[in-house]
Amino acid sequence: MDLKGCTAIVTGGSGGLGQRICRALALNGVNVVVNYAASEAKAKSVAGEISKLGVRAVAIRADVTDPADVARMVEQTQAEFGQVEILVNDAAFNKTIAYPDLDGLTHELWNHILTTNLTGTFNCIKAVAPLMQAQGRGRIVNISSGAGVVPRGSSIAYAVSKAGIIHLTKCMAVALAPAVTVNCVAPGFMEGTRATTNRPAEYVATVADLTLLRHAVSKDDVAEQLVTFCRSDSVTGQTLLMDCGRL
Repeated sequence: MDLKGCTAIVTGGSGGLGQRICRALALNGVNVVVNYAASEAKAKSVAGEISKLGVRAVAIRADVTDPADVARMVEQTQAEFGQVEILVNDAAFNKTIAYPDLDGLTHELWNHILTTNLTGTFNCIKAVAPLMQAQGRGRIVNISSGAGVVPRGSSIAYAVSKAGIIHLTKCMAVALAPAVTVNCVAPGFMEGTRATTNRPAEYVATVADLTLLRHAVSKDDVAEQLVTFCRSDSVTGQTLLMDCGRL
């Protein structure tokens, strides 16, 4: 798909990875909606920087756990840009809870993580699907995690939510074909993202030694892979693990 002139919604667009995704899309001529839930000033700042790259960019608030909120975001995007060809599901929440600490993984925390990461992704896909199918084209890229491939990461709930995103990607690829492709990127540890700021300092200090390439995953590499998925007319239902060879 030719990306120039397309419009993308990037959930969690003001986060560490989200900002890089917005920039990578903009450098390929894509207009960008920087979605946020609470960080209005930051999202507007990101949109302002993106606008300097020669595309249109706006910040739109929506809580991805609220279907009505998500529907309003899609309607506002359509009113602003006329169409939505790309959806990137990057909004996520995590909290470090050691796997054996089942008491620490409360039902409230479990529900919040699953609702934000997995149900939020579903809500956004469900909201854009009719529009993309009516247009006859669309690209959806979900952000999972290496924790969704093997049992690791900040908590059991986080790992399960990210594993769910991988299978949701496959299911939605079936549901939305042939007009819409649905793919997924599963990054390993990336420094400077919301999802990794809660990791223990000792883990951050030694993470490079856990990989074959001896460094954390590049946010720019993840963003570029996402752009590749958006361009492709031949790939759907796939998840690419990007963890510098840790697995």
